[in-house]
Amino acid sequence: MDLATEACESCHKDSQALNESEIAVLLKSLPDWEIVHVDGVPTLQRDFKFKNFVEALAFTNNVGELAEVRNHHPDILTAWGRVHLTWYTHAISGLHRNDFRCAAASDQLFN
Repeated sequence: MDLATEACESCHKDSQALNESEIAVLLKSLPDWEIVHVDGVPTLQRDFKFKNFVEALAFTNNVGELAEVRNHHPDILTAWGRVHLTWYTHAISGLHRNDFRCAAASDQLFN
């Protein structure tokens, strides 16, 4: 399974969120990511480390372009030498396969 190259599908409020078993299976393919519950909502999070702010900002911009192309947008915190990404599907207040697809694509941008 190559999550990074799978196309994202359109999500709506009636789209099905992944269950814990599905999340556990997909998370195995993303070892640097973790599930963090924020106000009861499961999110997929990772910190990326950089040598300086310029590299962190360039990565942020690349993730932004990825998000626009896929029409799926993360929460991004850019700081000196670090970018913190949070993927989750706002429409369903949970995790969808799109979140794992975009996390895998983010890893590819980093590598």
